[in-house]
This record gives sequence, structure tokens and C-alpha cells, in this order.
Amino acid sequence: MSEQVPARIARLLEHETEPDDALRAVVRALVTEPGISWAGIAFLEEGALALGPQAGAPDVDRRVRVSVAFQGEPVGELWVDGQADTSALARVAALVAGHVLIGWDTRGEAWEP
Repeated sequence: MSEQVPARIARLLEHETEPDDALRAVVRALVTEPGISWAGIAFLEEGALALGPQAGAPDVDRRVRVSVAFQGEPVGELWVDGQADTSALARVAALVAGHVLIGWDTRGEAWEP
């Protein structure tokens, strides 16, 4: 995963006005990176993580998880399977934090794209 990913994600988020569309676009963009096979965003709901938008082919043995926080409070996690730079992922997590905060409240139901 390249160091340019956070800047690319920031540009992408400038053009997406709906939080759900923005988060879908983020996970799709992440899986286009060399070495990344899957990406997903999990929302923190009532103390548990609920997987939301995802793209690619999962490889859970290579999963990297990065916390997503809004104003210091955890709101979810960014999950990536493959060779991911955790510092770049942390910057991406910061960029999507407001979108994750607004994201879906699935109330325990599976999220459907």
C-alpha cells in the first residue's frame, strides 16, 4: 500500500456527499492498491463491531485493524487484508471518522450493499 493512499482518499471524500456512498468508495479504492485483497469498515454499535461496507476477497489471516475515532471516541474500525502500512491506514481512518460516526445503525442486522 502506497503512502499516497490517504491523499487519494481525501480527494475521493471531497466528491462524495452521502456518508454511505463515501465509505463504499473508500473500501473500493483501498482494494485497488497493490497487496490489498479486501477492505471493510466496521461500526461500533452498542459496544460491538458490526461490519458495514466491504470490497474485495477476504484473507482474514492477513487482516490489519485500525481504530476509527471521532473527537477521541471510538466509532468503528477500518479493516484491511493484505500488506498495509498501519500509519497510512491510521490517516485514512482519521479521514473517514465523521462518515463512520454518521454511518448506518444496523441494530445488529447484516448490512446490505
